[in-house]
Amino acid sequence: MTYTPPSEHESRINIQGVEIALGFPDEFNFSWVGQRDVLDQLLAAWLVIDANDIPLNPRLIGKPGVGKTTLAYAAAKKLNKPVYIFQCTMDTRPEDLLITPVVDKSGGIRYVASALVTAMIRGGVCILDEANRMSEKSWASLAPLLDTRRYIESIVAGLKVSASPDFRICVTMNDDSSTFEIPEYIHSRLQPQIYLDFPEAEEERRILRENLPFIDEYIVDYVINFLQRAHADHENYTIRDGINIARYAAKRMKFLNGNKTNIDGLLRQSVLMTLGDEALSHTM
Repeated sequence: MTYTPPSEHESRINIQGVEIALGFPDEFNFSWVGQRDVLDQLLAAWLVIDANDIPLNPRLIGKPGVGKTTLAYAAAKKLNKPVYIFQCTMDTRPEDLLITPVVDKSGGIRYVASALVTAMIRGGVCILDEANRMSEKSWASLAPLLDTRRYIESIVAGLKVSASPDFRICVTMNDDSSTFEIPEYIHSRLQPQIYLDFPEAEEERRILRENLPFIDEYIVDYVINFLQRAHADHENYTIRDGINIARYAAKRMKFLNGNKTNIDGLLRQSVLMTLGDEALSHTM
């Protein structure tokens, strides 16, 4: 039987006699301006090359702020798929990941699908963001989804939900902030591992320009030089930090009616107020 996923505009679906409320995709103005090879690696992991083949469940690993979520979002959009982002935390429970019972206005119980289950049903892409913050109990609920079975089992709703053949998933993990040790049986299901490093100077310049096309070129140069010195000293400051520094400096300059008399002082102050005293050693 051919599987027909519900439309992105359908808010409910009936599964085995149980009505489930679905979520809506995340829409952002994200574009990937960076390393082409990691984008190709992710797209290859999601590729299906035979009727008996299944997509892989890639793991994106890198420092906070290097663009893991942006990469996954851009890859999904390149495939013209809706994207559903689930933010993982220490408190994420299995029912949060799957189907949650809530009390409606009449006092009855209704069931709400998570971003993950909505993506499974609609044939979209789910990004489990900062997934290494979850406990083993939450990971265990995903084990059958991450292997050839490709389904989840909701205890609270009493349902087994199979993933659409079009469903894709990836997880992002910060390599310096793991809260829980991921169990080995999950490690073996999250492959391949795709590592994101700090971009080169010209890539950082393009990313800054893509995100902040309105800022002064001097600010761009200053921030790129700051980031490259920080990278050389093995600091964890990322392009996200650079964007915040540049954005704040541009706002301060605008507040001063475009006065560039003390632009270096404004930039140093932006670094200080964004990252703290220790970051000033990497400024000019």
